Amino acid sequence: MAGQEKKARTVQGVVVSNGMEQSIVVRANRYIKHPKYKKFVRKSTKLMAHDADNSCGVGDIVTIQECKPISKNKSWTLVNIDEKAKI
Repeated sequence: MAGQEKKARTVQGVVVSNGMEQSIVVRANRYIKHPKYKKFVRKSTKLMAHDADNSCGVGDIVTIQECKPISKNKSWTLVNIDEKAKI
């Protein structure tokens, strides 16, 4: 395995909160198949991400990337804003 680089995970989600300085909370949805009923169920995870220029607003669709821990709860950084919210 020497010489191979690991790619950091990227996740797309919706900004839920941007009230903090240089931080956003992103809700990422994933679909899993229920083991018994075989129906697809939507599960969501809230992730804190670093937004260096405070450019995100609530409702924006963003892509975030995993990085080394920035604080106790933040270990993701903003890669780009895919779609701005229509206000």
